[in-house]
Amino acid sequence: MFSQRFEWYLKFVFVAAGLALTGCQTLLPRASSEVRDTWASFDEARDAIDRIVPYETQRAQLAAKGLEPGKNPAITLLSFADVSQRFALGSTVTADELDRGLRECFAAGKRCTGYSIAIRDVKRKRVGNFWLDAFNFVRVTDSTGWNYNALILFVDDLVVYTLDGGQPRISERDQVRNPLGPLQTWGDILAKRTLD
Repeated sequence: MFSQRFEWYLKFVFVAAGLALTGCQTLLPRASSEVRDTWASFDEARDAIDRIVPYETQRAQLAAKGLEPGKNPAITLLSFADVSQRFALGSTVTADELDRGLRECFAAGKRCTGYSIAIRDVKRKRVGNFWLDAFNFVRVTDSTGWNYNALILFVDDLVVYTLDGGQPRISERDQVRNPLGPLQTWGDILAKRTLD
């Protein structure tokens, strides 16, 4: 009986040690954040917007390609008030200095609407030592991906203006060090309990 327990204990120790030495990094959390219903890459999104020709492309043509707020979660429908807020005219910029499409949009008033497109594909992966991460001593997170945004303005159903930008390549590393590890947050916990 004792030898069976001892054998089971040894097996458990060997399995635990094997996991600790080899597979711990795979136990670290991973996360992703994406809003991309139409395009799989930054270049693909930019090419699609570059193919839109102001004063030629109609709203129906964009809808046929999937660029429609009701069907694509990356698109927000903008009213004339929303568009006006994005291009605040002041003493430094006059209407005469604006692009033709913007001037016509502002002149059209409520007939001017727009699409705001915001696409992102960011993946976060915790890397480093599993035990330091698990006990909150050091947490290292790598973020990779891309984001893209564009603005399309219409007067009635005709595209009059496009603008785009974004970040073709995201590569970031966040590192948080807590010298006291799991004890680091005790002050916050004690403060919260005294307030309750």
